[in-house]
Amino acid sequence: MWFVLLGLALVGGRLAGVDPVVGWSWPVVLAPFGLAVLWWWWADRFGYTRRKAEERMEQRRDQRRQQQIEGLRAKDKRR
Repeated sequence: MWFVLLGLALVGGRLAGVDPVVGWSWPVVLAPFGLAVLWWWWADRFGYTRRKAEERMEQRRDQRRQQQIEGLRAKDKRR
């Protein structure tokens, strides 16, 4: 995502004539888009995005379990 935003900023700067960017060649300006493609390929190829999603899901599950355990303990104390 950051590479895409950087690429859009550089293209916008190049088209708007912003001083340092206007002198750069187009391959340099468009390089962040290529890096974004490489990042997405790597993340999908090695399961980075899936692994992170599974970690978030496990974390939410553990939080729910902890809340349920605390709720049961609170019920037992009331009796």
